[in-house]
Amino acid sequence: MVEFAYDDGGRRAAGFRGATGDCVTRAIAIATTRDYREIYDSLNGAVRARGATGSARTGLFRDVYQPWLESIGWHWVATMRIGQGCRVHLRADELPTGRIIARLSGHMCAVIDGTVRDIHDPRRGGTRCVYGYFTEGEK
Repeated sequence: MVEFAYDDGGRRAAGFRGATGDCVTRAIAIATTRDYREIYDSLNGAVRARGATGSARTGLFRDVYQPWLESIGWHWVATMRIGQGCRVHLRADELPTGRIIARLSGHMCAVIDGTVRDIHDPRRGGTRCVYGYFTEGEK
């Protein structure tokens, strides 16, 4: 079973308060070990540059965060295909070791060496489906 550890990705230390929908920003900050404010500002810049909707605070679409992640050397690994059903769950024995950013239904979280790092536990007892994940390095 994947473990869980509370981690806000440096959001509070960056001066942010209150509830928000920043899972993409938080997961990226945690997995890349970069400053939350740096990620927040950079993703908002990507939203503006693309003329897209959303924000680093309230949520981002894949057409913004995927090219941004690819620009810093991360790549997408699909674990689910249309009509295939769920094959990979948020479980240590089904995910690679190292640092990944897992895309779940309506959420993203960082997983580091078998530990989910987030502000709430998204595991659903090991039944949460992972649609795919971003990982650093070559494909």
